[in-house]
This record gives sequence, structure tokens and C-alpha cells, in this order.
Amino acid sequence: MRVFVAGGSGVLGRRLVPQLVARGHQVTATTTSADKLGGLARLGADGVVMDGLDAASVGEAVAKARPEVIVHQMTAISMTHAGKPDIKHPDRWFARTNRLRTEGTDHLPAAAEGAGVSHVVAQGYASWNGIREGGWVKTEEDPLDTLEGTAAHGGLKALGHVEDVVLAAGGAVLRYGAFYGPGAVDDQVELVRKRQ
Repeated sequence: MRVFVAGGSGVLGRRLVPQLVARGHQVTATTTSADKLGGLARLGADGVVMDGLDAASVGEAVAKARPEVIVHQMTAISMTHAGKPDIKHPDRWFARTNRLRTEGTDHLPAAAEGAGVSHVVAQGYASWNGIREGGWVKTEEDPLDTLEGTAAHGGLKALGHVEDVVLAAGGAVLRYGAFYGPGAVDDQVELVRKRQ
């Protein structure tokens, strides 16, 4: 299968791409930096520089790759993109990621439709509370609490946007939890060591 991994040079993309390649899939993986194309090639992917916030860039990359499925892994959480992790101000720290989860998410299904791609899979977030109504046990259909009035509201609203857009396009959203391990939390480990 031809798989297009948007955000292929990120923490999750770097682990997903070689697994897809090992299973015999032809992978096109995106990055925002030409410096990372060699790393994507070493993982077995055809690398392409793409700006997830630019509809034309996304449309061109998807059309050229002619994938059968698009996997949305775009974020800008790394220190390279977002600066030092700032848990007290997630609205600032996740500003670019929130744009990728709104504008970027809009671009991917549009590009998929334009290229005849029938499957889109996107990352969501599982550690997100259901709205505080009804019973304690929540289902996928129960509304999620966007924590309106808090600094987290923008990010949670952006995650809701991913779910709404991708599901409306007939795709699937995988709600991830927190990730840890080499390459996933190196920035945070360094800050803990510095007592920051």
C-alpha cells in the first residue's frame, strides 16, 4: 500500500515509518526541513518537504505521492518548533500545533479528496476528560470537555476539530496517550534535571 505520513520526521513518525516499510508498504513521509530528508531516506521512506499550514504545499505533496492512505502525525511540540515546554501556558506552547490540528487538518482531507485518497487516519488525544454530565463512564459519543475559560481550551478545541473533520471525511482518529522513552521526552528530561 502507498502510505503518506504527514509529520514523518517527528517523534511518532520516526517510529511509524520503519514499521510500515518493514511490512512492505511504500511510504512517503513529510518534514518541514530539507535537513531531515536523509533521515527519512534511512528509515526507508521517500521524504518530501511540506508545509502543513499551506494548502498548496499539502495538495502538491499528496498529489505527487498518490497514496492510498494518509496518516496525520503533524505537530510542532518539539523544542525546535515550540521552544521550551511550558506547561503553565499550553496556549503559547501549543500555538503552532493547534494550527496544524486545525488548518493542517483541513488541508489533509481536502488534498485526499483531490487526489482520490479514500482513507485518512489522524492522531487524537486520549487523556482528555469527558464533559462532567451524566454518568462516570463515557463512550466515544459523549462530548469532551474543552475546559472553556482555561489556557488549555485552544488545544482541546483543536483536538476536537481533528476528530470532527477526519471523522466527517470517513476517516479514523486514534486517541493517543502520553509518550515516553528515548526521543519522545528528551527535552522534558533535560528540564527536569535542571529543576525547571
